Amino acid sequence: MKALLRLLGLVLIAGLALQLYFAGRIALMKVVDPESSAFERSEIYRVAKTTGSLKWRQQWVPYSQISDTLKRAVIASEDASFVEHDGVDIEALEKAWDKNAKAEQRTQQAASRLAAGKQQNTPGKAAVKPPKIVGGSTITQQLAKNLFLSGERTLLRKGQELVLTLMLEALLSKERILEIYLNNVEWGEGVFGAEAAAQHYYRKPASRLSAYEAARLAVMLPRPKYFETRPNSGYLSSRAGTIVARMGGVELP
Repeated sequence: MKALLRLLGLVLIAGLALQLYFAGRIALMKVVDPESSAFERSEIYRVAKTTGSLKWRQQWVPYSQISDTLKRAVIASEDASFVEHDGVDIEALEKAWDKNAKAEQRTQQAASRLAAGKQQNTPGKAAVKPPKIVGGSTITQQLAKNLFLSGERTLLRKGQELVLTLMLEALLSKERILEIYLNNVEWGEGVFGAEAAAQHYYRKPASRLSAYEAARLAVMLPRPKYFETRPNSGYLSSRAGTIVARMGGVELP
């Protein structure tokens, strides 16, 4: 029993030490720009291992040198209540949960119809696709995950993401959170940050992006590598138009 209590004590101390380490790193980000994120490093390693070459484009630019059009577009597309919430948008999470539940229900119904068709030897039945899972993560949550965590989806990792999100909100301003996010988020294969994205797609600095260019970049964020290979996507164009229409009502930090 004593050995078990000692082990639990060590685990608690280790967990506390880890949180203090994270808090120290976040506090340092008030004045020091992070050179890379955990996600960037894992992607760079993956690309280098796959292709044998180091493909990594990133150039940090201060908040003032990122166009307001891109800031507004990203907030409109990714996290409309960014300046209002404390890191977690409960309403967005509830909507995402509802959408995922409905998608799962549709998938189960399709699977039942497929099984019934097989029993009746009905030809031409295609395999049922898994439901598309949508998230309700805020910009702060995405930053917490990208900066420090792996891509695995476990309850423990999600709990750590929440703690890191609250730390970011408590220790950094909204402006600084958005600045770090825009300088580290992925915008294509080996393309990280607003400046690299603007140069890669439009051959211009991030400070000179038009509203429509910024909106297209914002729409790419959930699936940047996918849209990088599909520049003429109809969805990309139509969704960008929707984001442009929303940008006027976005409040910047």
